[in-house]
Amino acid sequence: MTTTDTVNEAQPEMVALFVSDIHLKESMPATIAAFIDFLQRQGARAKQLYLLGDLFEYWAGDDDIAPPLHRQIVTELRALSDAGTALFWLAGNRDFLVGPAFARATGITLLPDGTVVEIAGRQIVLAHGDAQCTDDTGYIAFRNEVRQTQWQQDFLAMPLAQRKAIIAGMRTQSRDAQSTKSADIMDVNPHAIDALFSATDTTLMIHGHTHRPATHRDAAGRTRHVLPDWDCEAEPPRGGWIGLDTAGQIRRFDVAGKPVRL
Repeated sequence: MTTTDTVNEAQPEMVALFVSDIHLKESMPATIAAFIDFLQRQGARAKQLYLLGDLFEYWAGDDDIAPPLHRQIVTELRALSDAGTALFWLAGNRDFLVGPAFARATGITLLPDGTVVEIAGRQIVLAHGDAQCTDDTGYIAFRNEVRQTQWQQDFLAMPLAQRKAIIAGMRTQSRDAQSTKSADIMDVNPHAIDALFSATDTTLMIHGHTHRPATHRDAAGRTRHVLPDWDCEAEPPRGGWIGLDTAGQIRRFDVAGKPVRL
């Protein structure tokens, strides 16, 4: 553990918070409540909040804001933005169809995958993490298809009910496919991680997607922090976030806001 990554129980002021893989859906009320509490208690104290994908279990398009859960989250994000916390969004594999209407409604700035930010004197490359799971060739082929502008235009031109039915089918197929894949295939590929570090000329990365929270350090002195997924219906509750404080120190917190050693 380096001096820049130690945990200070005093929890100094956070310049930026990073969170991903909340997978919000109506059937998980405890997770919804925990995330809203996070926004109101933690997000309101930070200058910047980065949502690194899969905030929602799925997003069928920006015309799907009407459901109560979606309205509630939009309202909470808008209130946080209006209160002065700068919000940033990086798409996940479940909610890559979030677009400009959602951004306007919430006050969020949309970022491309692999964005490099400079915060508190540190350069950090941000990713969701799915693009680096290159061993899962079937998923990567699917990802390449659905991230095409023409595919998204054609899909969003369909009626909302039809889109939701298609997504439900995709989710069933995905669950079936995952049941036959090894855990290693669904993790990031080391060469893909190396390529992202090299392409961005950075030594610090934060991503989610794999649901394997950890801190990885390599022989080249590069550090990769993986965010946890959230499930507060589970016992014990699962989740958490990463913070960057005013001194440029990276800190990890569990879903209850308690410091976790890196």
